[in-house]
Amino acid sequence: QVQLVESGGGSVQAGGSLKLSCVASGYEYFRRMAWFRQVPGKGREGVAAMYTESPGIINYANSVKGRFTISQDNAKNTVYLQMDSLKPEDTAMYYCAAASALGTWSAERFYKYWGQGTQVTVSS
Repeated sequence: QVQLVESGGGSVQAGGSLKLSCVASGYEYFRRMAWFRQVPGKGREGVAAMYTESPGIINYANSVKGRFTISQDNAKNTVYLQMDSLKPEDTAMYYCAAASALGTWSAERFYKYWGQGTQVTVSS
């Protein structure tokens, strides 16, 4: 069974850092891995994405560009999200997602598999 498991969330002060990890089974079938985030009452927002076969090709939401970095360790089937200079507006549930078909990187509908989520809370 395909499974994505996130870890690394927590509570930090504004300006702090966290590093999220996502271990993906069936990783070899996924062409794109991504991080989304969601707050209550809103849809999931694409944060960052990368091609697993071309890890240098990445996308970031404008709101996190320059602060967040997505990376992977393909041998470990793991994707990371390094989050620096965190802001209270970054507070959300963060989800790892995997897609076997390519499309608009930030569109939820192109991602078939999702992790359980890990909470990130940033205090003022």
